[in-house]
Amino acid sequence: MLTRKQLELLEFIHSYTLENKISPSFEEMKVAVNLRSKSGIFRLINGLAERGFINQIKQRARALEIARMPHSLSENIKSPSLLKKSSASDADVLPFNPAYIENDFLNIPLYGRIAAGSPILAVADPGKTLDIPNSFLGMKNAKNSHKMYYALEISGDSMEEAGIFDGDMAIIEKSETAENGNIVVALINDHEATLKKYYLKQKKIMLAPANKRYETQIYSPNQVKIQGRLKTIIRKY
Repeated sequence: MLTRKQLELLEFIHSYTLENKISPSFEEMKVAVNLRSKSGIFRLINGLAERGFINQIKQRARALEIARMPHSLSENIKSPSLLKKSSASDADVLPFNPAYIENDFLNIPLYGRIAAGSPILAVADPGKTLDIPNSFLGMKNAKNSHKMYYALEISGDSMEEAGIFDGDMAIIEKSETAENGNIVVALINDHEATLKKYYLKQKKIMLAPANKRYETQIYSPNQVKIQGRLKTIIRKY
């Protein structure tokens, strides 16, 4: 799983290194991913290293090596080019692949873990899917459905009072809209995602937990994008 900023930085390092035969400087990385401080870049690099996407060679300047790329990027990066900013939709944040139907099951992509607590954003790794019975999704004939789904593993306890627990698998119906009270995957400031109850009141978006130990998060509408609504929960015992 990667945050959006980690994904942007990884793509930039990959493209820059291919083009220049050397990894970028902290200043160049800071500018490329639009961060204000180099300390933010340091945290992103540590996160990428911990997840095995880059190697840091100590005692050498500009010593970053790409160890592996997420499947969603490795197929798209064919030639060296610097990271370009674009008006990407939220579908570009979570790369949705069409679910396919096999008999009475729907095969949907698994995008890692999402926080029911501190926000994170999951990115798909190759080959990870779930077979979900059509009946779980309320569909008699999935072949006639144009809806798209993806799965996220829950991390954290902020939705416990809604019956959503750490380790549960959330099946999400892709949607860019929500109604008050819906449990949604909300993308915050284009790089953090969380699972919360959605409310729109007095031109403010409130993302409410279902646990009294957590506070409701309040944002302006331009800070939040809806990436899906909770369809069902699958729990392993």
